[in-house]
Amino acid sequence: MSKIKVEHNPDQEKLEKQGIFDWPIWQKEESEFPWSYDQKETCYFLEGDVVVTPENGEPVKMGKGDLVTFPAGMQCTWKINKKVKKHYTMG
Repeated sequence: MSKIKVEHNPDQEKLEKQGIFDWPIWQKEESEFPWSYDQKETCYFLEGDVVVTPENGEPVKMGKGDLVTFPAGMQCTWKINKKVKKHYTMG
């Protein structure tokens, strides 16, 4: 199974070309919860500090300024250390 991909501080032009700023926004306070991805998710963090640990995998740190892709079929645990605000798209 493919892994979580994190791109730190992607080029603003790349973000605009992908239409990221038109995507819906998801927000969540500090918390920890299990999550599974039925389909691929791509998101761009406007705020936050998060550690996502895939089932049987290594923890992946992400947060403000990161463009992240989660693979379809992945089961994981989200640990939000600092409130999250992110643009996202599924599929």
